[in-house]
Amino acid sequence: MTERLYLMPVGLAANPQSEEGDCIRLAGGLVYAHRFAAIVRSGGRVVERLRFTPETAAETFAQLPAGLGDDAENQWSALRTAHPPMQLGNRTVRLDQPQVAGILNVTPDSFSDGGQFLDRPEEGAAHAARMIEAGAALVDIGGESTRPGAPAVWEGDEIKRVVPAVEYCAQMGAGIAVDTRRGAVMEAALDAGAHMVNDVSALRHDPRSAEIVAGRGCPAVLMHAPGKGDDLHADGDYDCVVFDVFDWLAERRDAAIAAGIARDRIVLDPGIGFGKSLGENLALMNALPLFHALGQPLMVGASRKRMIGALSNEAATHERLGGSLALALKAMDAGVQLVRVHDVAETVQARNVWRGLRDAALTDFSMLPG
Repeated sequence: MTERLYLMPVGLAANPQSEEGDCIRLAGGLVYAHRFAAIVRSGGRVVERLRFTPETAAETFAQLPAGLGDDAENQWSALRTAHPPMQLGNRTVRLDQPQVAGILNVTPDSFSDGGQFLDRPEEGAAHAARMIEAGAALVDIGGESTRPGAPAVWEGDEIKRVVPAVEYCAQMGAGIAVDTRRGAVMEAALDAGAHMVNDVSALRHDPRSAEIVAGRGCPAVLMHAPGKGDDLHADGDYDCVVFDVFDWLAERRDAAIAAGIARDRIVLDPGIGFGKSLGENLALMNALPLFHALGQPLMVGASRKRMIGALSNEAATHERLGGSLALALKAMDAGVQLVRVHDVAETVQARNVWRGLRDAALTDFSMLPG
């Protein structure tokens, strides 16, 4: 059986001083990691788990089964990789701190705000302007609902929905992502002023999509979803959801690179809520630091999702702000670079307070002279 390796940060630190420098700056961000686990899986089962710190990394890697040394070095390098900023039009989006992506759905049936902005360009533009003014680094525009059971949309209808929204956001100077899995929609949106593709199928749905992204040289978000056809939520059968999603995203990253997409243009998303149970979603949220070992910036979209209702007496979608903020802050604590949310102003405020706490922690009061 093929053995697979996963380097998981299992102990985070407030600052380097607290561990006498024996830690790394996770993905070049504001989160530090001190303890790690080298986990070996074979045949879907964990067969070995070695704990280490940066000081003992080399000797730990030497104990791994033959053939895993190179992977250990690659993942260890990836965990320490500082990602350069993304350029979205005139906007520079730094990836050394958490950034907020605001959601703009121009659909009749999205689970949270379906119909609110469809065929209402004035209201959509006003909503986009509020998100930008509140501090959104980019606006993520979608013209097809991807909630469970939502019907597929003809690409012509999707283009009619998306392009006007892209155009009015472009007039505001916004950084713009188009949330679509169809090549024709990608092309139309990019022509209209979008800068980035966010594909919930990870460029699997449309055989032209990888070629389009590679040819345009734009950033692309590759999200995990188990379904192969129109139903992205189907086939969610996992041996271990964390490791299975990790392996799947590694394969999609490599496929994108093989298709000519530059590695520094790829963002990965574990796909919270797509073909996963409540327990599986919680496991992924708790394991987010692991995904930095893939060597790419990360996006997490958990805003207002079903898991929040499941944990809060079935709260309606518009009553899930507290849970959405909790999950966004969990992602920030894991070093995630992009959080995709409905409630931009509240999330930006939470991020700013989080950032203040992280900055203050760099001065370790316990080490100051008395």
